[in-house]
Amino acid sequence: MRDADGRPAATGAPQDTEAELARLRAENARVAKAEKEWQLEREILRRAAAYFAREMK
Repeated sequence: MRDADGRPAATGAPQDTEAELARLRAENARVAKAEKEWQLEREILRRAAAYFAREMK
């Protein structure tokens, strides 16, 4: 059985749904934290590249 979006219909108990929601929220928080770290690393590398480009002139 499929829902309107073509995905399998949820047949699990509400606890299963709540557990899945908690897991997805934790994963979302982990990904958001990793993204912030990557943005900081990119900014550091961007500034370092600009610094060394000025030094080469």
